[in-house]
Amino acid sequence: MGLLIKAALGALVVVLISVLSKTKNYYIAGLIPLFPTFALIAHYIVASERGIEALRTTIVFGMWSIIPYFIYLLSLWYFTGFMRLPLALSAAVICWSLSAWLLILLWSRFH
Repeated sequence: MGLLIKAALGALVVVLISVLSKTKNYYIAGLIPLFPTFALIAHYIVASERGIEALRTTIVFGMWSIIPYFIYLLSLWYFTGFMRLPLALSAAVICWSLSAWLLILLWSRFH
């Protein structure tokens, strides 16, 4: 049942993004993925299963995870200047993946 609720929340977010992208304030669709829908779920699960100290560690790691997202946005902005959209999106995802991998590697080494 919990998995069904999580899937429904994800579907709701996708529908909201789709609806907002068709309005005059289409740019708000870029804010919706940053609503902590999945973070709320993750934080609840971590706190329930591992305790508050693990939650606090997860929160700090989450703060650092803003960096790969910023790199994704920056690279997508850059790539859309001269690439077709599918290629620009793919390249930006690769940039996100590399920066996320580096973050995990550094976190594992220094935390």
